[in-house]
Amino acid sequence: MDTTLSKETLLKLYQTMIRIREFENEAIELAKANITRAAVHTYNGEEAIAVGVCAHLSDKDYITSTHRGHGHCIAKGADLRKMFAELMGRETGYCKGKGGSMHIADLATGNLGANGIVGGGIPMAMGAGLGLQVAHEPHLSVSFFGDGASNEGSFHESLNMAAIWNLPVVFICENNKYGISTSTEKSMNIKNISDRAKGYGIKGITIDGNDLVKVYETFAEVKEYVLAGKGPVLLEMDTYRMSGHYFGDNENYRDRADVEKWREKDPILRCEQLLMNDYGVTEDELKAIEKAENKRVLAASEQAKQDPEPSIADMTDDLYDPTFEEIEWKVFSKG
Repeated sequence: MDTTLSKETLLKLYQTMIRIREFENEAIELAKANITRAAVHTYNGEEAIAVGVCAHLSDKDYITSTHRGHGHCIAKGADLRKMFAELMGRETGYCKGKGGSMHIADLATGNLGANGIVGGGIPMAMGAGLGLQVAHEPHLSVSFFGDGASNEGSFHESLNMAAIWNLPVVFICENNKYGISTSTEKSMNIKNISDRAKGYGIKGITIDGNDLVKVYETFAEVKEYVLAGKGPVLLEMDTYRMSGHYFGDNENYRDRADVEKWREKDPILRCEQLLMNDYGVTEDELKAIEKAENKRVLAASEQAKQDPEPSIADMTDDLYDPTFEEIEWKVFSKG
């Protein structure tokens, strides 16, 4: 398969990475001003993963996300204003302002939602994959999760079921080296999380998750492999979160020299160097993209600030599926 990136494609991917970075930077400013509701976990430093993967997905392909899910959401095509509205607790948000930063879902684009439960999205992606298989749909289910989630029972149970049923699922571990404040060196006795695939008889791959081209090309191959019916894949992306676990984290568990070393591996900086050195893109062209995305993000943020908060009358809405309530009433009314 020829997955060579054209200049046009690489610029488009770069633009999406910048959009994610600008969104996260604005989210931090909103958190500082106490405009957001609840905790904000940013995706800074990991943008190449969501962008390189979701570039190969359509709205009919499913993803499940994590508490650090803004990047996945944007890469899958979400509306920025609705995202900001959700962070701010506005009724125009994706979940009517009731979910917040860690619970954005966008079913129209195949995003089954972020999840505040560590590893909570993994079995959901497995179930979505089963649904695709039963319906004979030629699409993928992709689960994004962190290194910490790979120690959860949901991870192992889901890999086992996906393996024995040969489901069209790609399990993507974003190994950013820390489960909150615990390093992978202290939480597991293996070098590569992808080695765990061996226990379930499926393919396991580890790559540099900060290399956009590598992510893009590898996932293209993985997608072809899985859709050919060869089984699920565990794809480990080696990366690093450039900020703390959440806004306000003092990061006293990380060595500053290590943080700075990883900042030099920033996927956006690496992509900029590639574009200038190998594709002839000028620094001014890159700055123009950054300026345009910054303007786009700030406009969405300002629009969301003007949106109304949920009404008191709406407080108990959306708790149950109306269909379920109707069935339940009929069952109990019969005694």
